[in-house]
Amino acid sequence: MAENVKDNKYTIEGDGSGFIQIADDVVSSIVGLACTEVEGVARLTGNITRDLVAKLGKNNLSKGIIVQYEDDKVKVDVSVEVKFGYNIVDVSKEIQEKVKTTLLTMTGLECSVINVKVSGIDFAE
Repeated sequence: MAENVKDNKYTIEGDGSGFIQIADDVVSSIVGLACTEVEGVARLTGNITRDLVAKLGKNNLSKGIIVQYEDDKVKVDVSVEVKFGYNIVDVSKEIQEKVKTTLLTMTGLECSVINVKVSGIDFAE
């Protein structure tokens, strides 16, 4: 039915009329968009390489997101910065629910795990 292809695409086998491939960047962007829609999320944060790329002008929604495929499900790791004054646990749970719902709605992919790492607090107002 579905399998992970080596060139960073998720393949869904069709009913004989072809197949559908979804690139990892597409899945990461969907996850990023879902995260930024959650109230209390200041920004996505990532590793140092992605931070340098963002400072050089290439800002994308996949920053701080790692997607791994496990059978017919996806495992997502998200790194965010939360705005000051928001409950970190509540924001994290809302991120998990929003990502799960959005991925299922837009791609049909089910999430096995959604890990949220809060890497900082945004004190800017």
